[in-house]
Amino acid sequence: MKNKTTIQLKSKEHEDLERDLNLKIMRVTTEIKDHYPELIKFLDEMPVTIPDEQNMEITLKNLKSYYDSLNSVLTNYISEQPEKSKQ
Repeated sequence: MKNKTTIQLKSKEHEDLERDLNLKIMRVTTEIKDHYPELIKFLDEMPVTIPDEQNMEITLKNLKSYYDSLNSVLTNYISEQPEKSKQ
């Protein structure tokens, strides 16, 4: 029983982390689409994140990597375009 509870907790924790990362990805993507449409072309170049039930850890790493990449593109662009960020 204890082992099953541990697995359920890990699954719940995984779901929470995945949900959080997906929300962050959606926020950055929305910001890019709404305020910096010239960056949309970079969205197609980002790595694809495909869920893998066999190895959830890799999925979280992929989501985190994708979020970090999106965020980096946006942050770097904003820092290079200060006049646009002030509008």
